[in-house]
Amino acid sequence: MSVKIPENTSKNTHNVVAQILLEEKELDNVLDIPSGSGSFTQRLLEKGINVHSGDIENIMMVENKNFNVADMNHTLPYDDNFFSAVVCIDGIEHLERPFDFIRECYRITKPGGRVIISTPNINALRSRWRWFWTSHHNKCKTPLNENKPTPLHHINMMSYQRMRYILHTSGFKINKVTTNRVKGISWLYMIFAPFSWLATKFVFGKEEKDPQQKKVNKEIVSDLFGKSLLFGETMILSARK
Repeated sequence: MSVKIPENTSKNTHNVVAQILLEEKELDNVLDIPSGSGSFTQRLLEKGINVHSGDIENIMMVENKNFNVADMNHTLPYDDNFFSAVVCIDGIEHLERPFDFIRECYRITKPGGRVIISTPNINALRSRWRWFWTSHHNKCKTPLNENKPTPLHHINMMSYQRMRYILHTSGFKINKVTTNRVKGISWLYMIFAPFSWLATKFVFGKEEKDPQQKKVNKEIVSDLFGKSLLFGETMILSARK
């Protein structure tokens, strides 16, 4: 009987990420990074998937022969085109060098492979409302302790627009935008959605002159005002190489 390992992320995130991952017909090698205590690794091992686990230190509560110490801010210890998928659950917001990490994901992912990333959803109206009043988003509600820096700090909270830019300029193409769940309280902010949509459309239309980027901005607006990003707790993105 396997030990129940705490997921250490928002409710239902592992379920949604696993559902997306298992859509793949061939999963010969999957990287779980940062693997933390190993809850997601355990889930994949139980399905017979050849999973590699990586983190800055080994705190795994499940045995995995394919564990490697890996600093996500630097070159990852894996060969080019090795993985059919890379899964990064609530890790990118902790990184000093998120661009470098995504480029490394591109290097180690096979052509046609995918990267699946979850991170706190700061595009949600509820999170924006907190930012308006306090200059802090949900999941990073107070200033970080600069006298006790730790890899656990959320030093790089990611908007959808920024995450999309990093992925698309690194060779990936987003093919799915979803969330773990919508908490009941988040629906209270629906009243602000029409005003936000009008303001966004006005500013994008006024400021952007490039015809090609105007088309891209229409895609971005469509995603921004979908249920997942307006109201979801965690942003979950899948992108294909």
